[in-house]
Amino acid sequence: MPIVQKNSERHWTYADYLGWPDDERWEIIDGVAYALSPAPGRQHQSISFEMARQLGNYLKDKPCRAFAAPFDVRLSDHSSVSDNYVDTVVQPDLFVVCDKNKLDERGCSAAPDLIIEISSPSTGKNDLTVKFDLYQRHGVKEYWIVHPDQQTVMVFKIGEDGTYGKPDRYAAGDKVLVPLFGELVIDLKEVFAE
Repeated sequence: MPIVQKNSERHWTYADYLGWPDDERWEIIDGVAYALSPAPGRQHQSISFEMARQLGNYLKDKPCRAFAAPFDVRLSDHSSVSDNYVDTVVQPDLFVVCDKNKLDERGCSAAPDLIIEISSPSTGKNDLTVKFDLYQRHGVKEYWIVHPDQQTVMVFKIGEDGTYGKPDRYAAGDKVLVPLFGELVIDLKEVFAE
């Protein structure tokens, strides 16, 4: 296999991705390959686990399901879902899917209802630009960006016009109501507890 570089001129697809070594973590966004960090740090893992716990506990016995990385989400602008045409595969830190038809043995094959990315100095710019545009374009209803160092969360909701408006901002100690899933409340005091 050729060396896969972030700035490669090649247009990568999910078919290519399936042939890459399992010990390497990558995302492809619009045909561009992005290397992922080998493993998130302790603070990231703690936040991810607590958010997943709160989501999972609330969604138990409900039609929606929560998932945590690594778990592939395949997105395509093409009507064909052939691996050779899917040029976007991401591994959001957390996401929720309410339509079980979007799930298969390889992951999720369409836009989740909610995506949560836990930002870091190395991913922050990408989360606010490339992934923001990607998730908005594919109709992800809510996109959350968690900033561990600042202990804040930005919640973007898709509007009637298909775009994200100004984010709702929350800080440690706040409770985030998620009407998308009924009466779900995410307690940020617990999320950011050390």
